[in-house]
Amino acid sequence: MQCVILAGGLGTRLWPETKTTPKTLLPIAGAPFATWQLSWLAQSGIDSVVYCVGHLGQLIRDHIGDGASWGLSVRYVDEGEHLRGTAGALRLAYDENALEEDFLVLYGDSWLQVDPADVLRAARERREPALMTVFRNDGRWDGSNVVLDGPRVRRYAKGLTAPPPEMRWIDYGLLTFRRGVISERVPPDGPQDLAPLCAGLAEEGLLAGFEVHQRFYEIGSVAGRDELEALFTAR
Repeated sequence: MQCVILAGGLGTRLWPETKTTPKTLLPIAGAPFATWQLSWLAQSGIDSVVYCVGHLGQLIRDHIGDGASWGLSVRYVDEGEHLRGTAGALRLAYDENALEEDFLVLYGDSWLQVDPADVLRAARERREPALMTVFRNDGRWDGSNVVLDGPRVRRYAKGLTAPPPEMRWIDYGLLTFRRGVISERVPPDGPQDLAPLCAGLAEEGLLAGFEVHQRFYEIGSVAGRDELEALFTAR
């Protein structure tokens, strides 16, 4: 079971700290955040990780190495200084023959309360070539961006000023794809983002939904990082 972790971004909302430390290595409850993420994945049964790195990527390599400390096999796909966007990073991983037949996609700043292996197993039982985890948000933590229609995402649209009433869910931050989605739908050149890819899949009825019932956390903002620190400290 494979998980691709997107960890190439600049983390500008956390500057100046992230000018010298990649976001995924910021300390949370006494350990680099990546340590928590990798332990979570390994405990679930994920055995292969691909890190898509860019900004300060060598520091991520130095900390994680080959993943043996977590019982994982880790390899790296490096965007360098010319970042390709979230979908572009997956296309680079495809071009470098790093992707398995199906895989999870996780953001390097997300802390999620779901079993990732369960999500991938669920995706394998579906006919749709992609799956999005979603959370019933009702505008609480960020702008809702998903219309969930039974087992399928019927609409996905980020950044709407006034989401329609039926748009009550939000992208939870864990996706699955079959490799062919990347090879067929993401061009090999230039920056590409996952949002229009997922929106198109939803419009075509090709994006399965997996509802999660515990909220997500993130360390991409000062407030989000403080919330996760408080959660871990309470535990």
